[in-house]
Amino acid sequence: LGMCIAILGPTFQDLARNVNRNISSLSLIFVGRASGYLCGSLIGGVLFDCVNHFLLLGLSLLTTAVGLYLIPFYKRAVLLIIMMSVYGASGSIVGIGGNVLILDIWGHEGAPHMQALHFSFALGAFLAPILAKLAVDTLVSAENHTEPAFQPPATNGSSEADSALLFGLPDDMNLFWAYAFVGTYMFIVSFFPFALFFKKSSRQEKSKPSAQEWRRAEYHKTLLCLLFLFFFFYVGAEVTYGSYVFSFATTYAGMEESEAAGLNSIFWGTFAACRGLAIFFAACLQPGTMIVLSNIGSLASSLFLVLFDKSPLCLWIATSVYGASMAATFPSGVSWIEQYTTISGKSAAFFVIGAALGEMAIPAVIGIVQGQYPDLPIVLYTCLGSAIFTAVLFPVLYKLATLPLDCQRKLNDYEEENKGENEEKWNEMDFEVVEINDKVRYSFIKTSGDNSVALRDDVSTNHSPTH
Repeated sequence: LGMCIAILGPTFQDLARNVNRNISSLSLIFVGRASGYLCGSLIGGVLFDCVNHFLLLGLSLLTTAVGLYLIPFYKRAVLLIIMMSVYGASGSIVGIGGNVLILDIWGHEGAPHMQALHFSFALGAFLAPILAKLAVDTLVSAENHTEPAFQPPATNGSSEADSALLFGLPDDMNLFWAYAFVGTYMFIVSFFPFALFFKKSSRQEKSKPSAQEWRRAEYHKTLLCLLFLFFFFYVGAEVTYGSYVFSFATTYAGMEESEAAGLNSIFWGTFAACRGLAIFFAACLQPGTMIVLSNIGSLASSLFLVLFDKSPLCLWIATSVYGASMAATFPSGVSWIEQYTTISGKSAAFFVIGAALGEMAIPAVIGIVQGQYPDLPIVLYTCLGSAIFTAVLFPVLYKLATLPLDCQRKLNDYEEENKGENEEKWNEMDFEVVEINDKVRYSFIKTSGDNSVALRDDVSTNHSPTH
């Protein structure tokens, strides 16, 4: 999934040339993909609660693979945008399905597996530009096709030919091979969920409802809404810094383009590396502890970025720490909430939608505000504000999630403390009752014995022979 999402960036110019459009007019494909991602999250959350998870995941992978094969053959921008919407919808179902399956299989003990899932996403996103660079000669295409990419068609005949042609071979077959490689990989992976679908275990399905009924927080909906906001600001800040750090470094900090590119690379490099390390940390640390450490690192690094925004050394160090701190937050948040309440398909889709909205809204707003105030580091202020918000919000989430448990724990402790006293009181009462019964029984026996002796004396006196 990381490869599928990241492959669009380095091949975007070739796609624009393939449909005879300039880059600015084809930027709607990002809007189409984001819209499809949101719609897929809404639909996928409902489907995962009523359709077999393995079957739905396999179909989504297969649909995404078909979309990857077809994208290079579209010759009309409208068809490409529509295909990107379908592509984004199927990709969002794949993303939700991975999280839901891990929670269903391992539950609140699946933190290392959740970290491994999100590390694989980061690894795919890291490999996609390298793959595109190997498959597509970007330097040659940029030199030979820069002007046609930004200019309208030269003649009406070519325009009519392009309007009549809906599908066709791409102008550069390297574009096809880049998408075909990722699509083939996706197609092969789709066989595994189908195999698991035909070998599903009924024992796991029988044991799942009882576990779901047992883990149900009293403020379930409130927790999901707050987690929606948490992921909204976290993912928004992550995407904002990753998207604008290059332009910030060149225009505001005065870095060379090569240095700014390195700054961008070190952010995503430390992000992916720490997601890999988080797999091992999650085996010995609780998800809540990892979230707290991530919040502290994000808050400290973003504060240093604001205070020393023009120091190259501080930018390098703080950017590295910021990327490392952002790495484990999302998977740790999913694993953390599963400890207190069961996450269904709808619940997972809800906070995934929050993350997607943050990814769309915050960078767009920051781009507008930065244009209005070019002399201020708006990007850094946004990262610091988001770090403060998430650092304050998580203790509220934790208190709200553990409040019913604390009350129940206090009640159980009170019962345990009073259990011994109650047992002693009941033992004393039982002893007193037994003692009273023994006294009554003794008195009764003694009285009965005296009466029987007196009766025998009376009988012997009345019936004795006379002399």
